[in-house]
Amino acid sequence: MKPQQQIQSLREELRQHNYNYYVLDNPTIEDYEFDIKLKQLQELEAKHPEFYDAQSPTLRVGGEVTKNFETVIHEHRMYSLDNSYSLEDLQDWETRIRKMVDGDISYTCELKYDGASISLTYEDGKLLKAVTRGDGFQGDNVTTNIKTIRSVPLKLKGNYPPKFDIRGEIVLPFDGFHKMNEERLEAGEEPYRNPRNTASGSLKLQDSAEVAKRPLECLLYNLTGNNLGISTQFESLELARQMGFKVPEASILVNSIDEVFQFISKWDKERHNLPYETDGVVVKVNSLQQQEELGFTAKAPRWAMAYKFKAEQVSTKLESISYQVGRTGAITPVANLQPVELAGTTVKRASLHNADQIEKLDIRVNDEVFVEKGGEIIPKIIAVDLSQRPQDSQPTQYISHCPECNTELVRIEGEAKHFCPNTNGCNPQIIGRIQHFISRKAMDIDGLGGETVALLVNKGLITSYADLYDLNVEHVLPLERMAEKSAENLINGIEASKQIPFERVLFAIGIRYVGETVAKKLAKHYKTISAISNASLEDLVAVDEIGVKIAESVKLFFEDYANKDIISRLILSGVQLEVSADVLANQTEKLKGDIVVVSGVFTQVTRTELKKLIEDNGGKVSSSISAKTSYIVAGDKMGPSKLEKAEKLGVLVLSEQDFLDKLK
Repeated sequence: MKPQQQIQSLREELRQHNYNYYVLDNPTIEDYEFDIKLKQLQELEAKHPEFYDAQSPTLRVGGEVTKNFETVIHEHRMYSLDNSYSLEDLQDWETRIRKMVDGDISYTCELKYDGASISLTYEDGKLLKAVTRGDGFQGDNVTTNIKTIRSVPLKLKGNYPPKFDIRGEIVLPFDGFHKMNEERLEAGEEPYRNPRNTASGSLKLQDSAEVAKRPLECLLYNLTGNNLGISTQFESLELARQMGFKVPEASILVNSIDEVFQFISKWDKERHNLPYETDGVVVKVNSLQQQEELGFTAKAPRWAMAYKFKAEQVSTKLESISYQVGRTGAITPVANLQPVELAGTTVKRASLHNADQIEKLDIRVNDEVFVEKGGEIIPKIIAVDLSQRPQDSQPTQYISHCPECNTELVRIEGEAKHFCPNTNGCNPQIIGRIQHFISRKAMDIDGLGGETVALLVNKGLITSYADLYDLNVEHVLPLERMAEKSAENLINGIEASKQIPFERVLFAIGIRYVGETVAKKLAKHYKTISAISNASLEDLVAVDEIGVKIAESVKLFFEDYANKDIISRLILSGVQLEVSADVLANQTEKLKGDIVVVSGVFTQVTRTELKKLIEDNGGKVSSSISAKTSYIVAGDKMGPSKLEKAEKLGVLVLSEQDFLDKLK
C-alpha cells in the first residue's frame, strides 16, 4: 500500500475508533492497540508532510501554544436563556407564546448541562473554528484547544449542510474531575474547586498539550445556520447525531406543558445519577418556523426557557457588612461571610441588595444566615436563623454617607437604592463610567481593560471618558506592567473607537436607564446627539417605547454642565455622535406610523431582513395582531387563526411581493 493510502486508511480507522469510544461510549479496540496505530500514523505523517491534514486524529494530542486568543465575532449571536424557578413560571411562558403563534405547539425537553458554552463552525464537513460564548456577540478563538477533545468531530460523517454552527457545552465528567484532583493532591497541589470552572479554564490554557490531558467532553444541542434542511429542533438533534456529534440521549419531544412538567420531575431526582453536572432543564418550542415567529428579546429567545432546579442552601456566619459604590452612584451593601462551601465553590460574600432588604430580613452582624446560590452568579442571603442570634445583637444601621467620598447619600423617590450624588468627584463612579464606556457592547476599546482604567484615574491622568482621547503613548507608558507595544496598542484602540456607530456611543456614555435597545431607538429617531440633547420631555416620551422615567433621565443628563462639556469634547475628538450618511441612505419614512405583523415563511428575504426593512423605513414590527395593526406581511404557512383574526379586525394582508413593491 502506498504511503498516502496508508495514511488515509489509518486516519479513517482512528476516526471511527474515536467516535465509538467518545461519542457512542462503545469502544471496539483496546487502548494499547489504538495507541500503536496512532503512533504509526504520526510516524508516517512526519515522513510525508506533503499529506498534511488539519483534521488528522494525530492533532488531538495537542502541542500548539497560543499566547493570545483572537477575538472572533459570532456570525449568529449566542443568546442567553431566560430562567424560570417554578412550574408556574413555565405555565406563564407557555401562555405568552400561545398568544403569539398559531396551531399546536410541541416542545423539546433537554437537560441543561453546567459547563462552558462553545460554538463550533463547520464548512464542507470539516471543523473550521471553535469560539467561546464571550459576551454573545463575540468570543475567543480556541480552535487549537477544542481539537484535543475527542468527542468533537474534526471531520463529519454522512450528509451535512455546506456550512453551519453547532452550539454546546464543554463539560468535565465527575470521574475525570475526581481523578485530576487525586493527581493534584498526590503532587502536593491545590485541588480544583468544581468541574464547571475547571472545564471553562481549560479552554484558555496556552498549551494545547495540557488541554489534551484533561478528559473534557463536548455535548451539543443546537444547530444554527441557513438552509439546514430541517424543520424542528428535535430533527436537528438527530441530524447532529448522524453527523457524528455527541448529543445527550435524555432529550425528548413532548406535546404538552404537562409532559414538560413530568420530564422536569423525573430529572430533578435522576440528575444525581448522571456523569456530568446539570442545573436544570431547557424547554424549546420544537417547530423552527414557530421559533422564527416568536423571535428574540434583547437578551434571549422567546421560544426557549430554562427551568432551574432548586438552589442549594447552606448556613454560615455574617461577619460584617461593607458598601460598594457603582458607576451610577448606587450603593450596594455586601455581606462578608465566614467562608463556606456552596455548589462546589467557596462563598465569602453575598449581595444584600439594598436597605429595604436588610430591614425586611432584619439582617445583623454576627447572625447565622442561610445563603442560596440559584440562577444568580452572586449568592444571596434568603433568611436569618433567629434561634442562634446573640443576645447583645443590634439592628443594622444603614450608612448615611458615601463610603468613598463621604458625601451624604440621597434616596430618589420610587428607587430601592441609596445614591451618592457626587457624580464627578467620587472615584468609583468615575472609574465605573469609564469602564462601561470602553466595554465590548459599547466602545470596545482594544488594549484597554478595567484595571488600566482604574490606574489611569488613580494616577490623575483621566477624570472622564472624554480624557481618553487626549492620551498619548508617553502618558500611559509609565503605568504598571505597560510595555511600549501595549501602550501603542492602547492608543491605537482609542483612535479606532472613533469609528464606533452612534447608537453604541449613545449607550456607552452611560445615561441612566438607556440600555442598548433604548439607545438604538433614540439614535434612530433623533439621528444626532444635538437633537436628543435639545428634545423636550414631551418629545422624548413620544418616541416609541420611551417612558417618562427614561425621558426624565435623558433630560437630567443633558442639563448637567459637566456632561455637556464631555459631549462637546467627544465631538471635537471625532467620536461618532450622529448617524452616519451610509446608514441614513438606507433609511426612509415610507412606513412611518405603520405597525406591521410578520407571519409565515418567506422566499425572497429572510424574516430578519424583512423586519429590518420595516424598521429602516420607519415602521414598527409587532408580534401580535390587534386593531392597531396597519397590515400583515404574510408568507407561506401563515397560521389560520392569525388569518381569521386579521379578517375579523379588517386588517390588510400583504404578500411578500406586495410588501417589497410597497418599498420601491
